[in-house]
Amino acid sequence: VQLQASGGGLVQAGGSLRLSCAASGRTFSSYGMGWFRQVPGKEREFVAGVNWSGVGTAYADSVKGRFTISRDNAKNTVYLQMNSLKTEDTAVYSCAAERKQFPVTTNVVITTALEYNYWGQGTQVTVSS
Repeated sequence: VQLQASGGGLVQAGGSLRLSCAASGRTFSSYGMGWFRQVPGKEREFVAGVNWSGVGTAYADSVKGRFTISRDNAKNTVYLQMNSLKTEDTAVYSCAAERKQFPVTTNVVITTALEYNYWGQGTQVTVSS
């Protein structure tokens, strides 16, 4: 599967952005999807994820209550709605896909980057004060 992330940009603190990750292929619905972010000099950080069935979602503590991940299997797209953005949310955001759980239905979401097999290019999010 190939992934294409978009929607990044420059926004003031308190503002909102919606990131999109479009996937190629006809098996998108069998993939768990995650969003990760990275700033220079720091390790890649899990932000949010949704498992293949859509039953399970997970968020980093730092974004809970502000970010929402969703998926639209008809459009082969996963979204990350980011509200109440803070300067510390500034990073390059990347989407990723894994197929380790399919076809088992659980509410578990994989949060470890190493478990994801496919990655899109990053999109820059800059939050100004």
